[in-house]
Amino acid sequence: MVAQVRPQEALLRQARRIFLDQSELPPGLINERLARSWQRSRNAGLSPVGRFQDVPRLAEPALRQNLEGHRDFLAHARPVMEHLFAQVRDSQSMVILADRSGLLVHALGDPDFLSKAERVALTPGAFWQEQYRGTNAIGTALVEGVPVEIRGAEHFLERNGFLTCTAAPIFDPSGQVLGVLDISSDQRNHHPHTRGLVRTAAQMIENRLLLSRHGRSLRLHLHHQQEGIGTFAEGILAVSEDGWLIGANQAALALLGLGPGDLGATPLQRIFDIRPGELLAWGRRHPGQALRVGLHRGGQLFVQFQGDAAPIPVVAEPRGALARPVPGDALSPLDTGDAQLAAAIAKARRVLDKPIPLVLHGESGVGKELFAQAIHAASARKDQPFVAVNCAALPEPLIEAELFGYAPGAFTGARKEGSLGRLREAHGGTLFLDEIGDMPLGLQSRLLRVLQERQVTPLGEGRPVPVDFALICATHRQLREESEAGRFRADLYYRLNGLTLNLPPLRQRSDLDRVVARMLAELAPGLGLELHPEVAAAFAAYHWPGNLRQLANGLRTAVALLDGGEAWIGWEHLPDDLVEELRQEREEAVAAPVASLATSLADLSRAAIDRVLAQERGNVSAAARRLGISRNTLYRKLRRD
Repeated sequence: MVAQVRPQEALLRQARRIFLDQSELPPGLINERLARSWQRSRNAGLSPVGRFQDVPRLAEPALRQNLEGHRDFLAHARPVMEHLFAQVRDSQSMVILADRSGLLVHALGDPDFLSKAERVALTPGAFWQEQYRGTNAIGTALVEGVPVEIRGAEHFLERNGFLTCTAAPIFDPSGQVLGVLDISSDQRNHHPHTRGLVRTAAQMIENRLLLSRHGRSLRLHLHHQQEGIGTFAEGILAVSEDGWLIGANQAALALLGLGPGDLGATPLQRIFDIRPGELLAWGRRHPGQALRVGLHRGGQLFVQFQGDAAPIPVVAEPRGALARPVPGDALSPLDTGDAQLAAAIAKARRVLDKPIPLVLHGESGVGKELFAQAIHAASARKDQPFVAVNCAALPEPLIEAELFGYAPGAFTGARKEGSLGRLREAHGGTLFLDEIGDMPLGLQSRLLRVLQERQVTPLGEGRPVPVDFALICATHRQLREESEAGRFRADLYYRLNGLTLNLPPLRQRSDLDRVVARMLAELAPGLGLELHPEVAAAFAAYHWPGNLRQLANGLRTAVALLDGGEAWIGWEHLPDDLVEELRQEREEAVAAPVASLATSLADLSRAAIDRVLAQERGNVSAAARRLGISRNTLYRKLRRD
């Protein structure tokens, strides 16, 4: 008995024949999203049949290092994936997580089906972008930014035709695509509810990420129906203390008609038809209850408050007035998804405009001055001067005159009109003392006196002058250890140390891909530049001794070397010295597991310790964290060797 071909399958076969023969399709023959993907696959030079082209793939050591950059993403996705796999177990299926570059980073599946999937490289370490694999749910969902289902012969490559794949993009709290969740199965076992399962699971991961990043912020939970609050379909907004939107899930953006660009640039008063102070007061009086609130754009939603932070009531614009452009929080663009950096930003916001000195601690190149400028720009002093002084770059004989100023003719070589000095130049604004740990001891006592008395006496003058500035200091040194060693005044240390914010080195951040995307968007607006997957993997595995400064310089050179129309940054565009370091580190990572058997375990252990200590610039605590051992254990190993 000959199996009958269903009308839909016959139509799809006809569409494939026409497309392969004529390179185009009559409108309406297949859905437009599938037609666009087939066309992109053809434009990438792929052939549906014949020899399969070489595709980049990460070896196990490189994949492990790449996963370090996805630690937060994986931590929140894995429990959801395990729950999802429990729903489809024993159905010849697998659950897959891919990052935003199409790299498969985690998979769970039935053993028999996993072996079939391995034949087409549907395994962690493989890239499933459209340009390599043609039309497929993971790659197509990344391009289209919406849930996608690709069944059987809808795959561009015939070798993938045994699959039915359903994928949904996962968005981070800033509205950017973070990755894709996918269920792939034998096309004969496809279930019509798979699409709903994947979308729901993706929303669960998004909500977990948002609550993790903004768990201590005020949150507004939204839905058209009161009963919808608390379900996976609810919208969730994170709100800053001064009433600005700083995070949202996709459901909230859809309910409010907003886009990712509105986060960090939209106050509550431009959304709800109620004064923010009134909304907050109601939430305090009725914890756990939902309020029906009108929207400025029309319609109504139920809103419930959660979280222990409270935004400062904002004076609302008169109703009916034209909305004026309001600048966003200057710290928001720095938050690209790393949990450590987000915590530092949240703490900085809490002390804005309070008389609390800040110390920014971090390695050279992590962006301490950029962070200080953002704090200044987010404060009430933003229209006043921001004065930066690098204490390590000034010659010691000149630093006193540079900081405190001098009267006309105060010393040989002085300008005849005298000088205000950097402290008086910062009056009314913010003074940023970079590398404060390198300030000479003699000047530390004078600075302490200025901070205590809030006045400065220029050289050659006996009359003190009042000064008022917010103080931000920065250093790569451990000031407490420096003060205990007598290299930094303890009284000045305790005067400066109102709040220390630790800015993580680039190698410890989980948002490298988003940092790169932001830098490329700033260097080449509107071009949509991306790293080639091999380069992206090498970037993720590299330790970046120069941090953000090194990354920015490398990308700036790469953009300058691109030819017109090129959208991928490859090895040929990077500076030679950076290419050499990237490839050397990758070769060392690959060679390490096959080191000579004659090499003892102790030698390997000591080599690993020495390398991490060098990368952490001798910081034992940071090295111990990277090695996964306690600081005491590391000290014992160092003494033993």
